[in-house]
Amino acid sequence: MTDPLIFDGHNDLLLRLHNRDISSGADGFQGSGGRQIDLVKAREGGFGGGFFAIYIPDTAGIDSVEEMMAESYDLPLPNEIALPDAAPVALSQAASLFQLERDGALKICRSTADIRNCISSGMMAAVMHMEGAEAIDTDFHMLEVLYQAGLRSLGPVWSRPTPFGHGVPFRFPGSPDTGPGLTADGKRLVQRCNQLGVMIDLSHLNEAGFWDVAKLSDAPLVATHSNAHALTPHTRNLTDRQLHAIRDSDGMVGLNFAVAFLREDGRMDADTPIDRMLHHIDHLITQLGEDRVGFGSDFDGATVPKDIETVAGLPALRAALRHHGINDALMAKLCHDNWLRVLDATWDNP
Repeated sequence: MTDPLIFDGHNDLLLRLHNRDISSGADGFQGSGGRQIDLVKAREGGFGGGFFAIYIPDTAGIDSVEEMMAESYDLPLPNEIALPDAAPVALSQAASLFQLERDGALKICRSTADIRNCISSGMMAAVMHMEGAEAIDTDFHMLEVLYQAGLRSLGPVWSRPTPFGHGVPFRFPGSPDTGPGLTADGKRLVQRCNQLGVMIDLSHLNEAGFWDVAKLSDAPLVATHSNAHALTPHTRNLTDRQLHAIRDSDGMVGLNFAVAFLREDGRMDADTPIDRMLHHIDHLITQLGEDRVGFGSDFDGATVPKDIETVAGLPALRAALRHHGINDALMAKLCHDNWLRVLDATWDNP
């Protein structure tokens, strides 16, 4: 089951490509390297593309998989990354995306018309996204340059702090209400993104920051890869009150496939049934409505259920949804129509 094509709210392929030689272009994207996304797997699974994240890794890193197998955990966050260290990494990852486009592996989409054309033609669609704004200066010069290059979605924070706000730690069990909200520069960033038509991503932002964006933004509220706190009480998940604010703004949430945010016990264990994904989808649809739910897999950045594993395993998700009673119309909404709807309402489409 490879139809309808899935347009996905979040992946970390560019991080996986970072510091690798991709001069071979699309040839290096043909089922090699152990990645969860490549062209061969995409064709096998009906993966039509999505948001490709620029993300600045921390040199120390977090040994999250082992620690997140405990009954409870609270992982310390890395320190803030300075702009001079972040900017070259961001430009390098953007260049990787441009290389893939030049070699015909995908198309960078700057409008919803671009995405629709890709879906109809079978070309992989890529939206340039930034997960954590460490590479954005407070005068927004980098934002302007990246916007012209194709940036259309921005998360002010990953989980560590930035000059713009504060993220949530990896804590289970825990509330997303973990600290202060947006800084003054963060509020200015939201306003400038609204002016440009850059989508603000609420995933990773703490609850105080979430409510700051909700008060300031004139665009639909969107969390590209988040789940329901009522089912999995992890700091990374959204409370029902937050979901209702997203609903009231006519925004949406992309279901995160990362198992720690799906399981009742919060463990990073791939032995997680697809049924857990269905429970979260049911809850999100109940709280948001069926027009405001999609997928935000976190492929190439997370441990996902073993019955899916890579984008080649997406037919198993479609089959589970069918067995769960999802009809053709709702299937199309979940797979890509809802993302197109919210981007139509958010972007300054030509």
